[in-house]
Amino acid sequence: QVQLVESGGGLVQAGGSLRLSCAASGRAFSGYVVAWFRQAPGQEREFTAGINWSSGRTYYADSVKGRFTISRDNAKNTVNLQLNSLKPEDTAVYYCAADWAPNIIWTMTRNYDYWGQGTQVTVSS
Repeated sequence: QVQLVESGGGLVQAGGSLRLSCAASGRAFSGYVVAWFRQAPGQEREFTAGINWSSGRTYYADSVKGRFTISRDNAKNTVNLQLNSLKPEDTAVYYCAADWAPNIIWTMTRNYDYWGQGTQVTVSS
């Protein structure tokens, strides 16, 4: 069993930055894919970025490519998401998700069994 806890959300002006963290307990992330999804009010949860823990390979949604960076911290067993050049349309609850996937980065919510509780990111114009 893997428990995920997100942190780092908040309120920021357009053009600003935030750093989200996803901490795992219960087991190490080795062999897992860890992804960030987001869900705005009235919209479906969408893939934002993912990292394959073993290979370090990353993958981004087109909407955040070049602005967001996902990374891993082996020592802390955490995955971070750096959000730069934020836009009002980035406003959403951001969720961390994980599942066993040694060689792939899933982009669909149904492929992930483990989810955090979410952290709110609000970008004002």
